[in-house]
Amino acid sequence: MVKNVRSAYAMLSPSLLWLLFFLMIPVVMISIISFTVNGGYGTTIYEFSVESYKTAFSSLYLKVIWNSLYWAFMTTIVCLLLAYPFAYFVAHADKWKNLLLVLVMIPFWCNLVIRLYSWIILLNNEGVINNILLKLGLISESVNMLYTPSAVLIGMVYGFLPFMILPIYSSIEQLDKTYLEASEDLGASPVKTFLNVTLPLTMPGVLAGIIITFVPALSVFVTTDLLTGNKLVMVGNVIRDTFMVEMNWQLGSALAILLTVLVLISIMLFMKYTSSRGRKNFLV
Repeated sequence: MVKNVRSAYAMLSPSLLWLLFFLMIPVVMISIISFTVNGGYGTTIYEFSVESYKTAFSSLYLKVIWNSLYWAFMTTIVCLLLAYPFAYFVAHADKWKNLLLVLVMIPFWCNLVIRLYSWIILLNNEGVINNILLKLGLISESVNMLYTPSAVLIGMVYGFLPFMILPIYSSIEQLDKTYLEASEDLGASPVKTFLNVTLPLTMPGVLAGIIITFVPALSVFVTTDLLTGNKLVMVGNVIRDTFMVEMNWQLGSALAILLTVLVLISIMLFMKYTSSRGRKNFLV
């Protein structure tokens, strides 16, 4: 038993060391810096202060955090509405399953910035979409699509949609088909079968997709930079600018800690909900 435990720790040690040096230590460092005094030009005076948190909780930054929560939530909802039917179709498309999964994974083969530049080409006033609509006579003049909030939603959904599709697909793929057959034998309609059997049993995959979509969407900043021209500011943009432009490490650290707390709360709610569902299913 002791030998097995030692072997397990030996196998885990590389990942544990990686997490220690590149996650835990940086988090501890920014936590300490967030309670120090800004000496100007990126310097730090190691005296205890909560001034950065007072600034972070001001109406200006709370509005930015609220905007980030709103757009992350909208992105997650749209991704869910698009991903579930697509994942359901892929899970039941026997001949085309592998090809469709490859198509889902292809965007990961290219850098996000390059893919977002392709959306700039598509959405600008002289871009592909406007030219097609003009030639078809559907519009009389170019529609302003780029540098709008809608462009951000399009870019974020495009970037995070695969994160929603894959866990939902995995959950649907592992669904025991005998439950569906039993529901049909008992006279349930396809809609009732989906709502009462398929959806509850695939909910772990849905919740996993929600978490791994919402968390990165909350802190994204490249998409807003490229598709809105800094017209829409999210907390990721503010943290980057606070560190790199204003050189105010204290405020940037405080905002980063607040963002981390929001992420941890989301994960804790997710874990609590899934564990409670697991206990209920086990008792049933």
